[in-house]
Amino acid sequence: MTDRPAGTGRAWTLGGASLFLIFGYLPIANWIHGGRDSPHYATDLQHWVAGTAMALGAALVYVIVARRVPHLWRDDALAPAISFWLRRPRASTLIIVATALLAYAVVARLVFDGRPLLVDEVTQLFQARQFAHGRLAATRDSVPELFSALELVEHDGRVFAQFPPGGPAVLALGVLTGATWLVVPVCGALAVGCFAGFVRYVEAERGGVSLLATILFAFAPFMLFMSGSQMNHVPALFGICAALSGFARASTCDTSRARRAWYSFLGGAALGFAATIRPVDAMAFALPIAVMLLHRASSDRRALRAVVAAGLGIAGPLAAMLWFNARTTGSPLRFGYDALWGSRHGLGFHAAPWGPEHTVARGLELVSLYGLRLQDFLFETPIPSLTAGVVALLIASRLRPMDRVLFAASGLLVLSYFAYWHDGFYLGPRFFTCLLPLLALWTARLYAEWRERWGREHSYRLLVVASVVSGFFAAAITVPARAREYASLAPAMRWNVDSAARAAGVHDAIVLVRESWGAQLLARLWALGVDPGEAGSLYLGTDACVLERAIDSLERIHARGEPARRMLLPLARDSARVAPSPFSSDTTERVLPGAVYGPRCVQRIGEDRAGYTTFLPSILAGDDRVVYARDLHARDSLLLERFPSREVYLLRPSSDHAGEVPRFWRLARDSLRSAWGMDGSPWDGARRVDGSP
Repeated sequence: MTDRPAGTGRAWTLGGASLFLIFGYLPIANWIHGGRDSPHYATDLQHWVAGTAMALGAALVYVIVARRVPHLWRDDALAPAISFWLRRPRASTLIIVATALLAYAVVARLVFDGRPLLVDEVTQLFQARQFAHGRLAATRDSVPELFSALELVEHDGRVFAQFPPGGPAVLALGVLTGATWLVVPVCGALAVGCFAGFVRYVEAERGGVSLLATILFAFAPFMLFMSGSQMNHVPALFGICAALSGFARASTCDTSRARRAWYSFLGGAALGFAATIRPVDAMAFALPIAVMLLHRASSDRRALRAVVAAGLGIAGPLAAMLWFNARTTGSPLRFGYDALWGSRHGLGFHAAPWGPEHTVARGLELVSLYGLRLQDFLFETPIPSLTAGVVALLIASRLRPMDRVLFAASGLLVLSYFAYWHDGFYLGPRFFTCLLPLLALWTARLYAEWRERWGREHSYRLLVVASVVSGFFAAAITVPARAREYASLAPAMRWNVDSAARAAGVHDAIVLVRESWGAQLLARLWALGVDPGEAGSLYLGTDACVLERAIDSLERIHARGEPARRMLLPLARDSARVAPSPFSSDTTERVLPGAVYGPRCVQRIGEDRAGYTTFLPSILAGDDRVVYARDLHARDSLLLERFPSREVYLLRPSSDHAGEVPRFWRLARDSLRSAWGMDGSPWDGARRVDGSP
């Protein structure tokens, strides 16, 4: 396969550069009124200008000094490393992969404490445990509101995560080996190895480009932190990089038809694997690859073998995912997302499950925000992270094999998330994780393209030294600062419930987890059959006390589903008038100005002020026969009747001060029954066994 004519390549590269310039540098989100924006754009722009000036200034000084002291600059300084990379491909790749794995593992332990911190991670780990125990799903409890969580689907007596099964299946390997925290770092390291194989074939003539691209891909801070988490983006990236490597190998002219078919089969299987984790990302890469294979088959019938092999490879993982869907949601094409949120969850411009309607303008806002965030989170350099890739695209005169596939796939990925309503921001613009192959490759190409156009003289030296200065600044200052920032995230999620229970001597017990009044209301709405999206809108648009009374009435008459929904939705008619509650530290609770609260609502506010925690970590807890349940006051009596001989504890902090660690408070059953009989709560009306007031 030969390079395309220069004119055709220029159209692709200029188009890509234009899009990155528009969405990566211009504050489009700020120009669209009434939606999301980038509030710190002016400050970011100042930092970009100052950082670029600093790096170029330091580089200029170095170049001037190097003219007088020639040994400060050596054109062949990296020649030994490039030579080793070319002569010993397996050994050199293994060194980078092993180093990357070590770095990812260190981040996983030291920055994220080896624990899931986001609800996505928690619910996928919940599903992984079901798989590890040989189950597709957990059994729905008879009192589901005591155990529910935001992204868990309750359908036909089963409880399972909303996510496709591939991500939890990968995490299940960690559950079985006792090293769940290491699964995503391993996937990240495997992605590095596959990407190295891909760029070796794409850049077969320029070993320095393939080596630099691999290093940038492996150690970009965005990749480093994503690979230390327990999110599913990096396992999906591994599948996509494996597919790119397989199809790049299959495209080489000196490969036999049998080996081409084999590599195509492996590439298809890798795409299928990625599709079981993140279907949208896999689809974005599968379509251009399919077009490439079919185009070859149209001019060479012998290439049909590779098409069939790729189809067979992708069919296996897809069949497994469709089978899982059929056994859980009841339909092969119905995903957990749809079962939980309804059709509003999917791609397109329509009402969103929660928040504002997704429109074309909102899609532009989100893509603009993702591009602006990449400038910081991709490389964390003072020079905006996309600059090198954009310049490379502007000066490149030709494309190499697989470039069009990579361009088209990356464009489809951006287009897909342009049509998706949710703002995927966690550890950076996480929805753009699978752009890393394109971004790393074109960043690395800048230096070779510059040499080919202007040689190795002063401008090239200025470029290289400015890049090195920018990289050192990132490694010494911004990356450690980002690590400290992430290390302080979600303190409540880092708290190890099981270890704390063992330290407190809690075993053979029921632990009632005190959440905020607002979290309790949401869980009770879910139990009434209100889908999470509508429940969120209803909760944010209704006075909390009004909602408390309405839910209580529906629970008394056992109304559920559509009848409950019809009675509840009109309550949000005052949504424009309600305001964040000034009475609780949970400001998501709403209050209608001038509303009068009765004794029960006043009591709930008092409970919030006494301290609360989050139930989410408890869905993964339960050693030593400890049952963790959400504290819902009199509803807890159903659980106590089920376990009549177990001790009862309340889990909450001593106060509502931020960052205070929860404690286990032992309760007496008789005082609980007395409190519930007075329609109180198991804390304010209950006597503590240890005799404290």
